[in-house]
Formats: sequence, structure tokens, C-alpha cells
Amino acid sequence: MALAGTFFEHFSDLKDPRIHNHNFRHNIFDVLVIAVLATICGADGWAEIERFGEAKQEWLSTFLELPHGIPSHDTFGRVFTILNPQEFEKCFRAWLNSLSVDLVKEVIALDGKTIRGSGNKRRGESPLHLVSAWAAKNRMMLAQVKTEDKSNEITAIPKLLDLLDVKGSVITIDAMGCQRDIAQKIIEKKADYVLALKGNQGTLRDDVELFAAEQKARGFADSKISQDTTVDGDHGRIETRKTIVIHDVGWLQERHNWPGLQAVVMVESRREIQGKIEQETRFYLTSLVMIAALLGPVIRSHWAIENSLHWVMDMVFRDDECRVRTEHAPANFTTIKHMAHNLIRKAPGKDSLRLKRKVAAWDDDFLASIVST
Repeated sequence: MALAGTFFEHFSDLKDPRIHNHNFRHNIFDVLVIAVLATICGADGWAEIERFGEAKQEWLSTFLELPHGIPSHDTFGRVFTILNPQEFEKCFRAWLNSLSVDLVKEVIALDGKTIRGSGNKRRGESPLHLVSAWAAKNRMMLAQVKTEDKSNEITAIPKLLDLLDVKGSVITIDAMGCQRDIAQKIIEKKADYVLALKGNQGTLRDDVELFAAEQKARGFADSKISQDTTVDGDHGRIETRKTIVIHDVGWLQERHNWPGLQAVVMVESRREIQGKIEQETRFYLTSLVMIAALLGPVIRSHWAIENSLHWVMDMVFRDDECRVRTEHAPANFTTIKHMAHNLIRKAPGKDSLRLKRKVAAWDDDFLASIVST
């Protein structure tokens, strides 16, 4: 059996980190393929990947060499511990580029996540922290960059942007990424931005909040604005969001000269749950020239990275329960899980991701169809 058109073709040139050790018994390509297939089917660690390989050995041998059978869990762990994570990630992006994913007008959310189980307190090793890029419309993880901790996201975001062709897309980032240099970087890459504005920008936030309050009190009589109101409700929750876009920002540019700024967005939300009411006002800076009815959905799209990526990685792929901790292994195993996630997302059918993983484990033909893309 051959997996024609398989995404594994993009990993055929991956350098084997054991190249100077002439005693290794298993091909790195076999190790990689088994690891990804096993992860698609629900494996959460090296021992489970080995057991998957043993259960599927007859099927795997139809398209893998397996010169010495299925590698042991120690072999899987050793390979991914020393494998260069940047080279591995590069192969992943090469596959994504081959799909010709259209990112024009796509909302690309950038956000960080800590893999809590990857740390080791006894050795003083902090858990792995990654900043990821998520394509909201295509529902795909595009790239990731490792950082030491959440406070270093500011330096990781430009590196992440350099990995991607974001021309024509809209980059959304939470308040951590609301930085002048990051805004400039996005503009230079011919993309637009929507950046959450909080207290980390000091007088900029204060000026925006004061101006918005003054104009609101006057009914925005002195400003050109657009506004839109939406109401959502489910499971006893009713949420009303009022999006107000202030298109006159000359006053702000005189004081702060923010790169590419075209508008300030104010979102007033009112959430009612079982009789309890919560209200919040959030501010955003944007380079978009866009009315509120269109900007509101862009802002809400940012949270897709929390709901469709981070939450899924925790609840479906058990990120925080994973105990892969040694050297490069946490970053590489996270890349494997992101591969599995993207592949399952692309699989046809309306089944949940959790059910698709189970069906892939039961049905070899379905599993083959997932990776033959």
C-alpha cells in the first residue's frame, strides 16, 4: 500500500539527529510516521505510540520499511528529544504551504499557551510556552515559536510573523502584543492589525478612554463613528455587545504617532447569566478602515484561537496532562499534535474531533485518507 500524495513527503529530507551514531536500527521517517499516525488515533505519549505501532504493524509494513519492526518507546523518546524543533517545524510549514491556504482577508490570531505538564520542578525547568498563529476561517494552526515564558511573547511575535506570508490578512493580538514595533512590523508585511489596548500602553490607553468617555457623553456629536449591536444567547446566557468604531484619530496620532492607525474600537459587553449581570468595556487599535458591523466579527474571531485551538489541545489532545519533558521533546511532540489536529480538521464529515480520532483508530482506510492530502 502507498499513501499517495501524503503530507509525509514534506518530511523526507528531515535530517536524522542520530547521523553520527551508526548503530541506530530504525529509520527516522518510520519513527515520524508512526508517531503522527498514533497521535491522530489518540496516543498521548511514547509508550502509547509504541503500542499503536505493535497493534498496526501488519498494516504499517505495507508502506514503511520497518527493518527491525516497531521502534520501542525509548527510541521514540530519544529521537524527538534530540530532533531540531526548528527543522521539524519548518517541514510542518512546508506542508501547509503546499495546501495553498488562502490567507487574504483571513483573520490570523496570535496568542500564547503554556504546556503545563512539560515543566519539571525538581530540575528547575519551566514549562514550555509557545506563541501560535491560528487561521480563524480556515481553522488551522499555521506556526508556533517557543519562548521562555509569557513575558517574552513580545519578542516572539515578530519571529512568528517572519515565518508567515500574511500579506492581505488581519492580525489580531491581545494586549501583550499591543506594541508600536509589532504594529510597524505588521504594516511592513502588508497586513492589517487589530490590537487589544490595555494599561500596558500607559497614557495611550488613558487618552483613548478619556476621549471615548467624553464623546459618548456628548452622543459622539464631534466624531465620525459607526456602531453595531449584537445579541447572543445560549444555555441561560444572554450577551449584548455594542461595537463603536471611532474613525477620527488625528487627535490621537498627534500625541502618539501610532504606526498605521486608522481607528479606535470600543466594545461594550453586557453579560447576563442566571440573573447576574457583568459589564465590561474593551478598547482596540486598528489599521483597518472598516465599519463596526464588520469589525465586530473580526474582534470576536480572535477568540477562536482559545476555543478552537487552545481548548481543543487541552481537552482533546490532553496537553496539560502530557508528561513529555526532556530537552526538545515537548516542542516536537506539540508540533506532532498540531499536525494531527490540522489533519483531523481537514478530514471530511461532521463528526467531532474526538470521534474522528476514534474512527481513525478503528478504520485503517479512514486513517490513510486523513494523511493522504
